[in-house]
Amino acid sequence: MALLAQQIPRWLNSIKLSSFLTAMQLRKCFPRAGKTLLPGFFAQPQLSSDDCFLRSGFKTYRTSSVWNSSQSTNSSSQEIKCAQNTLLPSVNEPSQKIPSFDSELSLEGLDDLPPLSPLQPISEEEAVQIIADPALPPSSFTLRDYVDHSETLKKLVLLGVDLSKIEKHPDAANLLLRLDFEKDIKQILLFLKDLGIEDNQLGTFLTKNYAIFSEDLENLKTRVAYLLSKNFSKVDIAQMVRNAPFLLSFSVERLDNRLGFFQKELELSVKKTRDLVIRLPRLLTGSLEPVKENMKVYRLELGFKHNEIQHMITKIPKMLTASKRKVTETFDYVHNVMCIPHHLIVKFPQVFNSRLFKVKERHLFLAYLGRAQYDPGKPNYISLDKLVSVPDEIFCEEMAKASVQDFEKFLKTL
Repeated sequence: MALLAQQIPRWLNSIKLSSFLTAMQLRKCFPRAGKTLLPGFFAQPQLSSDDCFLRSGFKTYRTSSVWNSSQSTNSSSQEIKCAQNTLLPSVNEPSQKIPSFDSELSLEGLDDLPPLSPLQPISEEEAVQIIADPALPPSSFTLRDYVDHSETLKKLVLLGVDLSKIEKHPDAANLLLRLDFEKDIKQILLFLKDLGIEDNQLGTFLTKNYAIFSEDLENLKTRVAYLLSKNFSKVDIAQMVRNAPFLLSFSVERLDNRLGFFQKELELSVKKTRDLVIRLPRLLTGSLEPVKENMKVYRLELGFKHNEIQHMITKIPKMLTASKRKVTETFDYVHNVMCIPHHLIVKFPQVFNSRLFKVKERHLFLAYLGRAQYDPGKPNYISLDKLVSVPDEIFCEEMAKASVQDFEKFLKTL
């Protein structure tokens, strides 16, 4: 019993010393309570059962009386190692996992994150990685700056629309930029295709009449229905729209007034009036002033009768819109120099639709050869129609009875 009483204080002393050393090592291994790990994250103090035991043991050691410190060095070292093995974590055991900002968050956690502020500062590395779309210019002289940002302009270019011509009109360019292809343009394109405008003709048509996108679709259908009611076929309407792209931009009242004007002013029948505007639909869209002026020139200055004027314009409708200067110069040369009377000019009005210098060159060559004969009642006469319409090879071979080289040498002497 005496021996056992002596060993108990020594055993308790060894336990206190081992607990003190273990506590000091744990303080070095783990951060203190509240010590910052990463921005926004703080380690909270967690007390294990062993730690509680060490703290209570360390306190008891300081407040209790001094124990007998005589102990063999070997036994103390062995006990310390045993205490370390039992209290300190092994290197093979998993270490405590520290929360990281870069760790993956659950989908529920993402919903709880506050929204990023546009004013939140970023690093230079993040700023370099940002790829921003170029800003639209507030104003520009060309639509090219907007093509990459506008689906409407891209599709119009694919259709063959020449934006370089449209951008010359600022109002038209602004109109196209405001339009939505699916809502505003697609229905007009389908209407034009149903009317008879081919895909390869849409680009040319829309380049000239871009304002059709501002028209109401029902109004366009109403104008087509009006032309159909006047016995214009669908093929005729398609031909007229191709040759006069602005035709459908005019109201029914204006179209009706134009048809009535030509029928009354020229005293034409309904059929001849319809044929006239089919061949030259610009008569319905252009100004009436040149038409009225030319009618006076043919009747008062050139001396043609009313029925002669009717005959000429039904064969050559462009005579109604030709320039006054060209008409008078052509008539003066043909009638006064070539000595062709009115009734032959009425019979071959194509002379007003040809280039005057071409008529002069051929007439002078025929006069040089002695073959300038235009009277149908005489032999070897020259048809006025062929004189202005056939190519040089046929003119030299059939009319002048000379080679093309002779004709070209003669032209050099003029």
